[in-house]
Amino acid sequence: MSISDGKNIVLIGFMGTGKSTVGKILARSIGYRQIDIDQFIEEKEKRKIADIFEKDGEAVFRKLEKEMILWASQEKSSVITTGGGAVLDPENTQALAANGHIVALTASPDTIYQRVRRSGHRPLLKTQDMLGEIRNLLQVRKPYYEKADVSFVTDRLKPMDTARQIEEWLKTHGR
Repeated sequence: MSISDGKNIVLIGFMGTGKSTVGKILARSIGYRQIDIDQFIEEKEKRKIADIFEKDGEAVFRKLEKEMILWASQEKSSVITTGGGAVLDPENTQALAANGHIVALTASPDTIYQRVRRSGHRPLLKTQDMLGEIRNLLQVRKPYYEKADVSFVTDRLKPMDTARQIEEWLKTHGR
C-alpha cells in the first residue's frame, strides 16, 4: 500500500520518544522498508554508537551520521528513523525533507527520563543530572523538531497507537 507515493517517512525527535519502535511498526503496517540510521551506522562500523562517541568523539559520529542520512534520503518508500541530534545539521534536514515527510515525535522530559534512565548506551546523558541534561538538550533542539511537517506527542501512547496516528495523517496529507 503506497500511502505517500514512494516518499519516505522520516521520524525525528529526542531520544526516548519512540522513533525506532514506532518506525518498525509503521514500516511493517504500510509495507515500507525501515532504515534506522543509528543501527546502520553500528552495522557499518561494527561497533556501538557509545563506543564511537567514547573513542572518536561526537564530531566523528556526526560525520558518519551525515553520510548515512545522505544515502538514506535517496531511497524511496522507506521509514527512516534518525538519532535525536541529526536535525542539528541543516544539510541533514534538507536532504531528508527533499524526498520525505518529516514527522516529529515528542515527549515530556519526565517521560523521556523514565524511558532512558536505565539505558547505558546514551552517550550524551552520561552525567550526574540526567533529567537536567534532558531538559537542556530538549531546549536546544526544540526549534529544530518544530520544523517538522507534523508532530505527535508520545507520552501516554503505545507505539502502535502512535504509528496509527501517523498513518492516518499520511492518508490525508501524504500525497
